[in-house]
Amino acid sequence: MKKCTYNYVINLDSLLKSFAMQRVIVVGNGMVGYKFCEKLIARSREYEIIVYGEEPRPAYDRVHLSSFFSGSNADDLLLASRAWYVENNIELYTSELVTSINREEKTVTTHLGKTDHYDCLVLATGSSAFVPPIEGVERNGVFVYRTIEDLHQITEYSKGAKVAAVMGGGLLGLEAAKALMDLGLKTHVIEFSPRLMPRQIDEDGSQVLAHKLTQLGISIHTNKGTRKVEGNGKLEKLEFTDGTSLSIDMLVISAGIRPRDELAKASGLCVHARGGIVIDENTRTSDPAIYAIGEAAVYNNTVFGLVAPGYEMAEVAARQFTGDSSKTFNGFDMSTKLKLIGVDVASFGDAFGDALGSVPIIIHDRRNGIYKRINISEDGKLLLGGILIGDASQYNLFHQMVVNRIPLPAQPESLIFGRGEADEGAGLKSLPETAQICACENISKGDLVFHISEKNVTTLDGLKENTKACTGCGGCTPMVNDILKLTLESLGHTVKKTLCEHFEYTRQELFDLIKVKKIKTYDSLLNVQGKGDGCEVCKPAVASLLASIWNEPITHQPTIQDTNDRYLANIQKGGTYSVVPRIAGGEITPEKLMAIGRIASKYNLYTKITGGQRIDMFGARVDQLPEIWEELINEGFESGHAYGKALRTIKSCVGSTWCRYGVQDSVSYAIFIENRYKGLRAPHKLKGAVSGCIRECAEAQSKDFGIIATEKGWNLYVCGNGGSRPQHARLLVNDVDTETCTRLIDRFLMFYIQTADPLTRTATWLNKMEGGLEYLREVIVNDSLGIGDQLEKNMTELIAHYECEWKKVVESKELRSQFSHFINSDETDSTLSFVEMRGQKYPANWKSSPQQ
Repeated sequence: MKKCTYNYVINLDSLLKSFAMQRVIVVGNGMVGYKFCEKLIARSREYEIIVYGEEPRPAYDRVHLSSFFSGSNADDLLLASRAWYVENNIELYTSELVTSINREEKTVTTHLGKTDHYDCLVLATGSSAFVPPIEGVERNGVFVYRTIEDLHQITEYSKGAKVAAVMGGGLLGLEAAKALMDLGLKTHVIEFSPRLMPRQIDEDGSQVLAHKLTQLGISIHTNKGTRKVEGNGKLEKLEFTDGTSLSIDMLVISAGIRPRDELAKASGLCVHARGGIVIDENTRTSDPAIYAIGEAAVYNNTVFGLVAPGYEMAEVAARQFTGDSSKTFNGFDMSTKLKLIGVDVASFGDAFGDALGSVPIIIHDRRNGIYKRINISEDGKLLLGGILIGDASQYNLFHQMVVNRIPLPAQPESLIFGRGEADEGAGLKSLPETAQICACENISKGDLVFHISEKNVTTLDGLKENTKACTGCGGCTPMVNDILKLTLESLGHTVKKTLCEHFEYTRQELFDLIKVKKIKTYDSLLNVQGKGDGCEVCKPAVASLLASIWNEPITHQPTIQDTNDRYLANIQKGGTYSVVPRIAGGEITPEKLMAIGRIASKYNLYTKITGGQRIDMFGARVDQLPEIWEELINEGFESGHAYGKALRTIKSCVGSTWCRYGVQDSVSYAIFIENRYKGLRAPHKLKGAVSGCIRECAEAQSKDFGIIATEKGWNLYVCGNGGSRPQHARLLVNDVDTETCTRLIDRFLMFYIQTADPLTRTATWLNKMEGGLEYLREVIVNDSLGIGDQLEKNMTELIAHYECEWKKVVESKELRSQFSHFINSDETDSTLSFVEMRGQKYPANWKSSPQQ
């Protein structure tokens, strides 16, 4: 490799004088080029700034490029309008590519033949998509995923496609896969490496991620080298090096990036052997008048492919121009947290445990698709790094523990088995003021606390505007919000937990507003009480509120639901769905059992008894769902709501009717309770159980509400749950009669629905409740707030409005038409395949185990 030398001595004072009103040309108007301009004008207005960008629009947000396919347009992604450049005296030239640099004359020339003089030059040329040299890659139907223009082309071509593939299973590749899914295409991901995201996560984490993505309908192919792109003029299939092939209609290549260093190389600047413009710690190139920042630059043999280090380089370069050498670029922590196709993925610090003496602690929850790995020091005192898949809620705190070397608790494994809210707050309070919270903008905890306490900034939007925190990748937003709340509370302020930036209300306040104003749709609520276009936080939360308040079928809110609610069924591995009819209390007649058997056999569905005493039927295509439901309804079944945040099941033992130990008729009461609350929508799923005696065969104490028979009546337990963080239910009242028990459950459920935060189970709700169980008992049993009658009335109204959502679809031609695999064709998905095991079908990509 060519050795780069910097044969110049800089006199800072003379350099500052020479900079007065000199011309600074920025080549490249991407996110980092824009950030440099923003940083420079914030520090000084003593420069003529000229920006050349080859794309036809001002800088836009590439980090959230995939939002283009879920409703955003090009203007929504802009970082600044053209007016911003004018207001700040920046000359912006779009659609103009700089093609050469004359270092001796200090000029640049564009493809239009224009020559422009500079005193200092900043190269922010970014990177281009790497396209492997594969035969046939030039065919129609092959695209890269890099610019808005690329997205327009992908969108247009997809209208005539059904099956697509992404070449590359890294961060950008999985983002591209989401885009193809949003376009309604059957999607495959092709990865050369043995695992997805090989630079960020380990083998076990990759398996969990792949499983989650497969459940969403994406086919994953790892260890696949592509030999040839086949087709007659246009793409028709991929041929792999192992002799297999895959028929597809379009291909998006996202196999990595290459620094755009061609300008630097042609002008004689020092470039790295593997690509990239070599810079020093001040972001200078081998020419003292030329700087390089972002993905075009190489520091210490590394290209930094995230926006945060690019912003850091922009900050360092802008400081150099104003004579501030106190900050240098010395590499960057590449820890990252992302949500890939709805799945949390994070890695931080020494993610793979490469440090000498590193000890891993791992949780691998296959049932819930959660993988957590933390690597601790040999003496157990420090957290070194880790990987989080499926649940990355602790990422920010863990990252800070690594960066600031915060001592571990006596039992480090407790970190990944869940932390209480108090522990989380204590963790934030223990962070030093110098702790970096926002990596993109290099904002510390102290910066945030200063603006909150000294500048009277009291909202998240205010912090974004004043500090620029959360305006890059957005990954720091939860921690910034927590610091805001903690600081305000320490100053004596009452902290109001608003739903999101689009609604300045808590969930509880929105509940009351919707009910009082009789609002029935999300758009109406947004127009009357909100602002903006909404987001993935408020849309499902409001949908849940509307369903909870009016008990109307969730199909009334089709555009703001996730896949499960949209199709009234749970999506499973391979892209098929499961069907779970309601079997109240677990009681079923032989005739209904045979009906399920007949229907499952007709549609070739895999069947299994669930833990909630129901029968689950797997493997239904989306177009088959209404037909299956219609047959089930004709046999007396209805929706079991296994797909929604609603009442799932009321489990029961046989009780006094058959069991010699039973003291009450638990089956009859379970059936009554399940039929009473069926379809009830809540902040999270609800499960209940009724046991006929204290032997507790129905496991009532592990449910959101559980009823246990006694000689005198019933004991009512509340706020328990199983899952990854099990918690026993707590005794609310004992020895009450059936009528009283039912009335108290009415109150309990309505109080929970009206006061809990979105996606909060009853156990967590109680844990966070001030006064805990004693307060809940006062409200529900003793009616200390005087709202008991109103809670019961509200429940009665909900029960009266129940409708089976499956039946609504079956009876509506318009709703039935929405159940098709392709939005532009009635054809079924020909890529679905299954294998047989133990006399039933399984998805073909299911990996067997030695125990089969």
